[in-house]
Amino acid sequence: MSLNWKIKPFAALSADELYDLLQLRETVFIVEQNCIYHDIDSKDRKALHLIGEENAEIVAYARLFDAGDYFQESSIGRVVVKPEYRHKKIGHELMQEAIQAIAARFHTNQITISAQLYLKKFYESHGFIALGEVYLEDDIEHIRMKKK
Repeated sequence: MSLNWKIKPFAALSADELYDLLQLRETVFIVEQNCIYHDIDSKDRKALHLIGEENAEIVAYARLFDAGDYFQESSIGRVVVKPEYRHKKIGHELMQEAIQAIAARFHTNQITISAQLYLKKFYESHGFIALGEVYLEDDIEHIRMKKK
């Protein structure tokens, strides 16, 4: 499977793209994970939006932040793959695209993430190492991780 990848600042997102990416985030982070939280957190305006599409359908997505916009270092967040596409290993492609985009756009390899604990090994496979203790964020166990 070969996805079409694009990166857009918030202001360049079409109404349809914004609707579709918010719907994907809601499907996974709120409904599937049974977690009521403020997904629309005002950080979308600062982020670059990495979108992976197949046949004009958003199937993968992440937010990319420059240093200081979320953490002290650059950051990747809201990493999500549409449930029916997860068996295709798109999450790995999404992370590779995100890491490359941060290097190209923000000229750094220093990346910090707030990872859901159950995905720790997934992020370790992309060169991240765990830092500190496990903490609750929106009642889900997370761990801070940095790209080595």
